[in-house]
Amino acid sequence: MSVEAVSSPAMAEVQPGGFRFEAEAGRTLLQSAEAAGIELPSSCRNGTCRTCICRLLEGQVRYRVEWPGLSREEKAEGWILPCVAEPLGDVRLDVPCAFSHF
Repeated sequence: MSVEAVSSPAMAEVQPGGFRFEAEAGRTLLQSAEAAGIELPSSCRNGTCRTCICRLLEGQVRYRVEWPGLSREEKAEGWILPCVAEPLGDVRLDVPCAFSHF
């Protein structure tokens, strides 16, 4: 199976808040969430500080950087860094401290 960015917007859902937003191709999950008025924890925006770390409950992502600040074990357990992760389709994230500005 080829891993390529989606050409049409994917849907992202943030649990437990139930927030939904379009995750546009070429944008990270963090960028798309912010554009939709949804605040996810963040700081560095380059995959090193781990402030944004959250669990991917469903779906797949690809990274803008070769090796983001996650261990192999963390990746295997479903942890991702939304600041450098682009969705490869619809995704569901577990981000307990996320909130919506709307």
